[in-house]
Amino acid sequence: MPSRMLPEPTPETRHFWEGALKGELLLQRNRDTQEAYFPPRPFCPKTGSRDIEVFKASGRAVLWSYVINHRPRPDMGTEPYAIAVVKLEEGPTMMTNIVGCPQTPEALQLDMPLEVVFEKMSDTIALPFFKPAGA
Repeated sequence: MPSRMLPEPTPETRHFWEGALKGELLLQRNRDTQEAYFPPRPFCPKTGSRDIEVFKASGRAVLWSYVINHRPRPDMGTEPYAIAVVKLEEGPTMMTNIVGCPQTPEALQLDMPLEVVFEKMSDTIALPFFKPAGA
């Protein structure tokens, strides 16, 4: 079975992947406006400012949107899985998978509280997934 395709860190995203490997969700924010953003980039997407900083996010989110994929993938098995957009407590949205609960509309309620979990995929990459808060 082929393994899941993994991201290749770049100089702009290296901090994010190093944090994920340590179990930390690291975001960036504009130092002037304090507005957080994702995905990582070397400038604020709203103002273009390069005066940015990396910070540790809470790891809390809500389920914003999702689709349940029923098509098997060799790297993810044959079970249905949710491809989701979560809204992080800090403001940005992130595409991810929901884990730790049935992959059904009954279990995946919009606005349900979530928390980040990390799954180590290799010696250099851990992926952030989200599970129901408190599960």
